[in-house]
Amino acid sequence: MNIDQAAKEVLIKGDLGIGDEYGRILTIIDFGNVDYWFDEDRQDSDNNPLAEDQKLVIDLDKLKSFCSLFSDHIRFYYGHNTSKVSFISAAKYAFGKNMVFTKPIQKVRHNITLEELPSNTREILSDKEGSYILLPKCNFDVEISVDVIKLMDEYDTLALFSSDSDFVSLNRFVRNKSNGKKVILFKAGHIIGDLRKNTDKVINAQNIKRSITMIKQQKPGV
Repeated sequence: MNIDQAAKEVLIKGDLGIGDEYGRILTIIDFGNVDYWFDEDRQDSDNNPLAEDQKLVIDLDKLKSFCSLFSDHIRFYYGHNTSKVSFISAAKYAFGKNMVFTKPIQKVRHNITLEELPSNTREILSDKEGSYILLPKCNFDVEISVDVIKLMDEYDTLALFSSDSDFVSLNRFVRNKSNGKKVILFKAGHIIGDLRKNTDKVINAQNIKRSITMIKQQKPGV
């Protein structure tokens, strides 16, 4: 590690409040959740307004560099479809092909109600059971939980990039007295009380916006 990298590590750890007591850190990135963190932001990291044709997106290289400043091991999970092949390649280039875990997105039936019709933007299908839409679904709750448990001897702290309430049980297990480990949660927006209660440190996505985002020019009509 060069001097600049060491200085950045000290600075970031200090800003985040990640001291030596957190030991070896395993970072898990649930990117299907993280990908949408800044969709509604209309300001950049300096609080300057974005132009109408601009949006904030996650920069994979910046995300990897940021996580490397406090992590001993980083794993990236993301569901894909045929239009995301280049993105998956970029993720493997940034994080290493053996540290990126993907699977196809499945389409799940959702029976649509009359109340949902005005706000629905998806194609409405119908059969003898009624009207429905197909929702994309691809979570990695099981895969992430299995990996976190399998790697239990290789870390002292789990750093989880996700706001998903499904991880309450995993956090509770990791922090169990018999395991004696800590959990750091990187999150955006509201999280349920049980998720916060079963976490040692909560870090808001807005506080790391500068470190992991870039401004993207949107195509007309997007």
